[in-house]
Amino acid sequence: MTKLQFKGSWNEAKGKLKQKYGQLTDDDLAFAKGKDDELLGRLQKKLGKSKEELRIEIESL
Repeated sequence: MTKLQFKGSWNEAKGKLKQKYGQLTDDDLAFAKGKDDELLGRLQKKLGKSKEELRIEIESL
């Protein structure tokens, strides 16, 4: 897998994800450089989507 690529800042992307998925918390969306898989794993568990689906959605924000 490649690193997550998103337009703008992570804070913008995080805000859009929280609007779309009200059940997400700041802890769910905590992002550290180089920890893409960890973030995707938390979101996968919480939202029931595949890592690839989540990667595409985040990169489209």
